[in-house]
Amino acid sequence: MLRPDPEPALYVYEQADPAGGHAQRGLLGALHLSPPEDGIVLPHESTMAGPVADRLALYDAVGADLEPIFLVYDGGGAAADAVAAADTGTPLVDADLPDGLRHRLWALTDRDALEAVAADLLPRTALIADGHHRYATYLRRQADHHAAGHGRGPWDAGLCLLVDATSFGPQVHPIHRVVPGVPAAVLARRTAAAAAVAPVAGGVTEALRALGLARRAGPAFVLADRDSVHLVSQLDADRLDAALPADRSPAWRALDVTVLHRFLVPELWGLPDDEETVGFEHDVEAALRRADATSGTAVLLGPTPVESVAAVAAAGERMPRKSTLFTPKPRSGLVLRDHRDA
Repeated sequence: MLRPDPEPALYVYEQADPAGGHAQRGLLGALHLSPPEDGIVLPHESTMAGPVADRLALYDAVGADLEPIFLVYDGGGAAADAVAAADTGTPLVDADLPDGLRHRLWALTDRDALEAVAADLLPRTALIADGHHRYATYLRRQADHHAAGHGRGPWDAGLCLLVDATSFGPQVHPIHRVVPGVPAAVLARRTAAAAAVAPVAGGVTEALRALGLARRAGPAFVLADRDSVHLVSQLDADRLDAALPADRSPAWRALDVTVLHRFLVPELWGLPDDEETVGFEHDVEAALRRADATSGTAVLLGPTPVESVAAVAAAGERMPRKSTLFTPKPRSGLVLRDHRDA
């Protein structure tokens, strides 16, 4: 049952492993909108017109924000203090949901505390971890209302979850690739022309451990199928430099996903870089199953650090598609922003 709250509030929202593992906690509320060129809310992925139009039609029909965009920032200060202290109070919501997480929600209504949080967050910037199309929809909705002469209104803000990456932050996972129809041994031979390629006898588990160590020195990957597993590292610096656009930032050029899509796929493997040739899977087992089903190769990556994503966004650039996965994502429908109350 939906129930409007009796007074304005920010909310502290926590998603935690009931077994005592990872806990993510952040502030849930309305965010004043700003375009990317202002450098306040930083996107790191591009958007497509179709999904934005679909979401805009939905938001206009219901007159509400149905789920938050997911933002991360470097914290400390009054906002972080308020988030950390929330569990001294009684939660509005405390529920274990089918996603396996315990979800808790507290309301912050003290005027002095809210003013302190607002003052703390005002000079900060934030990175869009998830919800690029939703944020683009917020901006489109705002532009449409202003163009229609409606002035200021609820369309000047959008629902968001703001998480301090330095405390109670998200987990960051890689999104792996699958190249159907080409065995790992074939890709390994092609890659060896410009990188160190070593077979891994201990299987995928050992290869992932080795991947973590190899990535300390630069981009590295695992090529795996049912017959063989290979670690790719120590790429030819001169060939790699020549393959990457010179006008892009050092942060963008250093990304594993950049190296994969701009160097390995087109230059070393001789393949077109499209979704029919290079697919995506969110976990290792799914990538291996899909590679097996298509007689292809699972290309396993390490996670992109939040700092690297932020550096690319701060340079005004976009990462290659499906670069990283921030989890857990906020639960849809837990808090709605009704525009009649804004």
